[in-house]
Amino acid sequence: MVGSNRARKLGKRFIMLDSALVVAGFNVVFPIIGLHFVDQLGWAAASVGLALGVRQVSQQGLALFGGSLTDRFGGKPLIVLGMLLRASGFALMGFAATPLQLMVSLILSGLGGSLFDPARGALVVKLVRPAERPRFYSRMLMQETAAAVLGALLGTFLLDFDFRWTAMAGCFLFLLAALANALLLPSYRTSTPGTGALAAMRMPLRDKPFLILVLTLSGYYVLQTQLMLAVPVLLMQLSGSAKSVAWMYGMEAVMAVTLLYP
Repeated sequence: MVGSNRARKLGKRFIMLDSALVVAGFNVVFPIIGLHFVDQLGWAAASVGLALGVRQVSQQGLALFGGSLTDRFGGKPLIVLGMLLRASGFALMGFAATPLQLMVSLILSGLGGSLFDPARGALVVKLVRPAERPRFYSRMLMQETAAAVLGALLGTFLLDFDFRWTAMAGCFLFLLAALANALLLPSYRTSTPGTGALAAMRMPLRDKPFLILVLTLSGYYVLQTQLMLAVPVLLMQLSGSAKSVAWMYGMEAVMAVTLLYP
């Protein structure tokens, strides 16, 4: 029993560390995409927005299959592979010279997320007891918001030098997260033995309250994509400085840290 509790405690600490790396790595790059390709290079906002939308579909739209693969092969290999895919997408993005190249890099990034995100979510459910989850999720969301702001600030700072530095910083953080998971994460089983892939996918599709929640959240993802593209570009145009974007994320961090946990 003592060994089990210790494993849970270590597992929860690792999830918090892993979450900070993943969120920081994501936000080093994604909020800066609009600033670079639309504001600096003069690409059409519609083409960049379409690429971001395709990324969203390739991640959230395929997450059900990523979860099924996690049930079959376990969380660790899917997490490591997914993070390596996202790192390769960021590396390619740093050298994207056409909208098609940007879209390919974003699809790679989205496919990576479709592999590691469901697996990481399953680990939280496995390691955190039901009574602890509200407090754990609140703490994790606070930490993720702080990591997101630090990532966005780093990306904004590196953009003053070259977008390739921004993309490579995100690539490095995901390579670091992949290495940490490969070396430190035990090979936890996340599914019930004997549950087939199709049966596992049917389960959430039969859960009507869950499906209503998913459909409701689709509006949130639309807003999130708009905010990632439109608001940083608008602030840059109004102020003429990327520092205004950094201030926006700083305000978000203060609100999250003071209001999110209560």
